[in-house]
Amino acid sequence: MSRPDILLYTAATMNGYKPVIFLEEAGVPYDLTAIDFSKKEQKTPEFLKLNPNGKIPTIEDRAEGRAIFESGAILWHLAEKYGQFLPADPVKQSEVMQWMFFQVGHIGPMMGQAMYFQHIAAPNGHEEPFSIKRYIDESRRLLEVLDAHLEGKEWLAAGEYTIADMMIFPWARAYVWARASVEGLPHLQAWFDRIDARPAVQKALTIPKANPHFWDTEADASTFAKENAARFAGDVGKD
Repeated sequence: MSRPDILLYTAATMNGYKPVIFLEEAGVPYDLTAIDFSKKEQKTPEFLKLNPNGKIPTIEDRAEGRAIFESGAILWHLAEKYGQFLPADPVKQSEVMQWMFFQVGHIGPMMGQAMYFQHIAAPNGHEEPFSIKRYIDESRRLLEVLDAHLEGKEWLAAGEYTIADMMIFPWARAYVWARASVEGLPHLQAWFDRIDARPAVQKALTIPKANPHFWDTEADASTFAKENAARFAGDVGKD
C-alpha cells in the first residue's frame, strides 16, 4: 500500500489545526507526526532542515519531494494540489489571499500576544497589565472588523467556504482563550456557528489533541493553563 503524499508535522495549537482542517474537509489521506514542544522536537536539526524557523505546522509533500512551512503557504499549496476550497477566478483568489494575510498579519499576532501575556508571561512572574489590555483591545477590534465584513455573508471571501475561513477560524474562535469578548458581534458568531456545525472541523480540532479550553467557556482550563505556563517558562524574559 502506497504512502499518502502528505506528511504533516503539527501540534494542538491554532496554527497547528489549520492544515488538519483542510485535510479532513478535503478527505485527503495524510500521515501525521505530532510535535512535542516540551521535548523541543521542533528545534532538532532534522526538523530545522524542513522548517528553518523551527515552528509548526510543516508538511512534506512526498510526491513533489519537498517541504513547505508557514500555515498560509501550506493551505495554498494543498488547495492548489487538490483543487479544493480555492476558486479558480483570479479576482476571487485575490479575495481569499487578502483575508489569509489579514490572519497572518493581524489576527494571529494580536490574539497570540493576548494569550501569551495572560497565560505564559503573567503566571511566570511577568504581569503586564498595559500589554494585556492593549492586545485584548486590539483583538476585539479585529473581531469587530470580521463581524462588519460578514454582515450579509456566509463566508469570508469569494462567496464560498475557502482556505481563508480555515485560516482565520482557529484563531478567531479561540477568543475564549484570548479572553476577548464577542458580545454584540452577531455576524461573527453566526459564522462561528456555521463552521462549528461542520463535522470535519470538529474532528480536526481533536487532532492531534483536543483543547476544549480554547473554544469553550465552560471547559476547565486550570490544569492545562498550569502545564502550558510551565512548558514555556524558559521562554519568558528572553531577549
